[in-house]
Amino acid sequence: MDFSLLRRDPDVDGADLAASDAADRLILDEAASLLAESAPGTVAVIDDAYGALATGAAASGAVGVRSHQDVITGQRALQRNADRFGVSVESLPFDAAAVAGARVVLLRLPRSLDRLAEVAALIAAHADPEVVVVAGGRIKHMSVAMNDVLGEVFDRVDVSHARQKSRVLFARRPRADVAAQQLAAWPKTQRHDDVQLTVSANGGVFAGTRIDVGTRFLLSVLDDALPDATTAVDLACGSGVVAARLALSRPEITVLATDRSAAAATSARATADENGVADRVTVVQADGLEAVDDASQELVVLNPPFHSDAALSTGIARHLFADAARALAPGGELWCVWNSHLRYRPTLEKVVGPTRQVARNAKFTVTASVHR
Repeated sequence: MDFSLLRRDPDVDGADLAASDAADRLILDEAASLLAESAPGTVAVIDDAYGALATGAAASGAVGVRSHQDVITGQRALQRNADRFGVSVESLPFDAAAVAGARVVLLRLPRSLDRLAEVAALIAAHADPEVVVVAGGRIKHMSVAMNDVLGEVFDRVDVSHARQKSRVLFARRPRADVAAQQLAAWPKTQRHDDVQLTVSANGGVFAGTRIDVGTRFLLSVLDDALPDATTAVDLACGSGVVAARLALSRPEITVLATDRSAAAATSARATADENGVADRVTVVQADGLEAVDDASQELVVLNPPFHSDAALSTGIARHLFADAARALAPGGELWCVWNSHLRYRPTLEKVVGPTRQVARNAKFTVTASVHR
């Protein structure tokens, strides 16, 4: 398989942003014999960034490959890459059907231990009792704690030799009863009395059930964001903290919360429900505001991510700024919190419109940009 043919589109791209890496190749090489012997419908792939693992498995002869990718842009990239290689891969939600009866599961190790715990529990609870999980990543992003997390729901965890700064973990002999109990604990919740919010989060969602310091700073000035607005968007909503706060503090407002992550969308729905505002908060998994009409929104609120997988990238923020500008009605406002060292204000001025500083502390800046 020629990995150079893989592409990231429609995700952000750049010179330092690759569609595959040495860890993908090592996972496929370590799983080669398992894939060659696999029966149709018994290979599943989880958290495959852009389809290297799923298309690689299918190209190796595995039939009926299933895949779950948390990020919608990664899911779309997988399908485009599968078309390039002329193979078929079925994309599924994060539920039992994604791994039911699987004998081989290829897993790209997430950086979040919570995400790994939830994924491991899903596999151990629903895959075939003879399943072998082949989970790999870049060594710099791995830790011994990952072995321990897998060891909570699998009786045996082995480690491969390192190659090209990558390594693979093998998990066997699932403890389905223990895994089912762990799986039932998601999403987790935490009450934050200082802001009168309960946060729900599935594994891997940014900040989990905490409220990160940037969002907390944004909440401190959020009441000043177009107080008379009747609609708002929580863009890149994560666990839905901003959407829930807007709905709680403004009884007449309706809020759309959107995130490209399936786990984030599920978490935001749970957060809205926990706070009693699910009737006025609609959550969708989408690439930015692709589901929102042009010039239709009064207020967009954003705490932009600046990671693409493990790589730092400001391209995601610029993409979201442009999407907000498209969706805002004339005179509508984008309220944004960002790490001050990123110096986003000139970009906001150019992409959205006149931008004023609302608040600033030692680390973060909150700005309001008025759409021209």
